[in-house]
Amino acid sequence: MKQKKRYSGWFLAPTLVVFIGLFILPLIISLYFSLTVWSFTNVTFVGLENFKMFFKDKALSRSIINTFLYAFSTCAIKVVLGFFLAVYLTGNIRLKRTLRSMVFFPHLVSSVAVGITFAALMHPSRGLFNKVIIFFGGQGINWLGNPDIALFSVIGTDVWKGLGVATVIFISGIQAIDRIYYEAAEVDGARGIQLLRYITMPLCRPAMNSVIILALVTGMKTFDLIKAMTEGGPGTATEVIALSVYKQFAAGYYGLSTAGNVIMLVVIGLIAYPLQKFLISREE
Repeated sequence: MKQKKRYSGWFLAPTLVVFIGLFILPLIISLYFSLTVWSFTNVTFVGLENFKMFFKDKALSRSIINTFLYAFSTCAIKVVLGFFLAVYLTGNIRLKRTLRSMVFFPHLVSSVAVGITFAALMHPSRGLFNKVIIFFGGQGINWLGNPDIALFSVIGTDVWKGLGVATVIFISGIQAIDRIYYEAAEVDGARGIQLLRYITMPLCRPAMNSVIILALVTGMKTFDLIKAMTEGGPGTATEVIALSVYKQFAAGYYGLSTAGNVIMLVVIGLIAYPLQKFLISREE
């Protein structure tokens, strides 16, 4: 028994070394530098000043609000649309495989390419979206220049790109459900919406939980799509934490940007871990 335990410990040692070297040590170093004003030549300890500045500055604090709005909105839409799209694509329809491939295709395209493309499509005067609206007698919309709707325009683009992943996960979950449950429910007179509500949705919960966690964490970390479409503008209307961290670092405020990274890590951890525990408990 002792030899078996010793073998297991040595077996895990390489993974533990990699984990400590690539995650734990960088985390500790980041925590230290977030408490300093540093450059590549000197370091000055300032305590919690960077964190205070991050929350006091209107632009930086606005990025936290935008991040929450962005993450929860994209997550909710992907879960709802992904589920119903998966239900449709697992039904008896023609060209099922072709449609699945088409739904998943946007995920394969670079976020930067998607951002540049949709920024062009949403151009206030030359964009295809406004040309179609004007053709049908409507008035053009300043999709990315209006502070009230710019963030929602980017959210819509993110949903278009990420919906395929959510749909594929839901399809896997639905296909894993044993047909015997549907047959038993149909014998008892269940049809349509009842099968969806009492069979598909409860038994598809593990897949739904995966989509929720994946979409939420991805939304909290978003950067490249917003950078390509708006660069945080107009003003700070689409500024998110990751983009603020990038801008502060590019401006030479290395300690402040490191503090932003720590804030993002803490926020994601405080949301994702309890949410995962809650979702797993509901599964059981």
